[in-house]
Amino acid sequence: MNAMQEELFLELRQTQIEIEQSLTNKQKQDWLTSILEAELSDVKSAIQKLKDGNFGECEISGELLPEDLLKIIPTIKWIKDSGDLGRYYKKPISTSYL
Repeated sequence: MNAMQEELFLELRQTQIEIEQSLTNKQKQDWLTSILEAELSDVKSAIQKLKDGNFGECEISGELLPEDLLKIIPTIKWIKDSGDLGRYYKKPISTSYL
């Protein structure tokens, strides 16, 4: 793992812990439960990719995802998702990702 990946690993582990605590503390299932469970699954997947050494690879094409994009969304799975970011992300995103 390089320095950026180590930093993301620690951030993802902390996020995993926080989501798991939120799910444990919820007294009833609601609309947020499914969102938290989906996010937890994505976080665990990204952590496993870091451990396996294939973090940052597009799951469809195998091409490397831009490092700047991974810093913004470390759970991104494929390059086609970057096309949707312009609609949802508040900060300007480089058009090279879109």
